[in-house]
Amino acid sequence: MSDPSWQSEDEPDPIELGVLGWILVFLRGVPLAVLVFGGLIVLLSIRLIERPFCRVQRPVTPFISQFVCRNAFRILGIGFHSSGELMRDRGAVVANHTSWLDIFALNARKRVYFVSKAEVAKWPGIGWLAQATGTVFIERNRQKAREQTRIFEARLKAGHKLLFFPEGTSTDGLRVLPFKTTLFAAFFTDELREFMYVQPVSVIFHAPKGQPERFYGWWGEMDFGPHLLKTLGARSQGWVELIYHEPAKVSDFENRKALAAHCEQAVRHAHSLARLEK
Repeated sequence: MSDPSWQSEDEPDPIELGVLGWILVFLRGVPLAVLVFGGLIVLLSIRLIERPFCRVQRPVTPFISQFVCRNAFRILGIGFHSSGELMRDRGAVVANHTSWLDIFALNARKRVYFVSKAEVAKWPGIGWLAQATGTVFIERNRQKAREQTRIFEARLKAGHKLLFFPEGTSTDGLRVLPFKTTLFAAFFTDELREFMYVQPVSVIFHAPKGQPERFYGWWGEMDFGPHLLKTLGARSQGWVELIYHEPAKVSDFENRKALAAHCEQAVRHAHSLARLEK
């Protein structure tokens, strides 16, 4: 289930697959499952060797995740386009959040490690994949803020690009919600502030022809299963667009609110323009 903290004014669009839709579910779903779970087996096998010798470093397994995510879009038939330069400096990436498809899209373009709320680790399927691919799980608990900052520091100094969804929930894809500033506070510690950069990314899903613009959105009380079936069974598919913006150096900003506002403005502006130009 997606996070119910944001609700659309309208009910989700009904899912009507039909005979052709169910055929497409099978034709896309079987190879997608083989790709994802086959990739997971390979990743876990290599991680058994990688972990004791490389510890927090992951010199091989991120390439497996990227391979899986790139080919997932090919199997689904969803178009993929990105623009902008990838950040080379150490730091984090922040993006707007439309659905579980964001994870595939962002990992397909750039080897990243997601930062997620702790309860996601317990979700069937998604939670297992998240743990295997090195997701950092955090708790909304001030008492653990220092411990989580130490985890961020270790991962960032190891060269990992950590990816946050500052909206705090997924949406219908038609808007960008205000960025929550809490997670940005960790970037301003003495250990991180001087070397940290944050790169904003706008993620825009363009619906299949003839479908509602929010076709790929996943929000409120929507369950994962029906949304997956709708995506697999789409007679035609749309495309996803990633726009990478200029990285922001944390030390150039006075505080977390200023940095969050800068990133939000960049993501929101490009998201709005991209939707107008479709």
